[in-house]
Amino acid sequence: MSEKKITKDMNIIDIIKDYPETVEVFVKYGLGCIGCAAAKYENLEAGAKVHGIDVDQFVEELNKSVS
Repeated sequence: MSEKKITKDMNIIDIIKDYPETVEVFVKYGLGCIGCAAAKYENLEAGAKVHGIDVDQFVEELNKSVS
């Protein structure tokens, strides 16, 4: 069984599509990424940077939500 692993270079929409349980974490951080056009093209690191979010902490929380 493979461990779920979200990384900062993953596409935001792919994360949400593959791990719908992460939506709550995106909302907690103030990211309405589901409706954002940039989410189709941006990776998690770029999206976090634009919003002034610590990407490492964000990735850690996202991974906790899928474990």
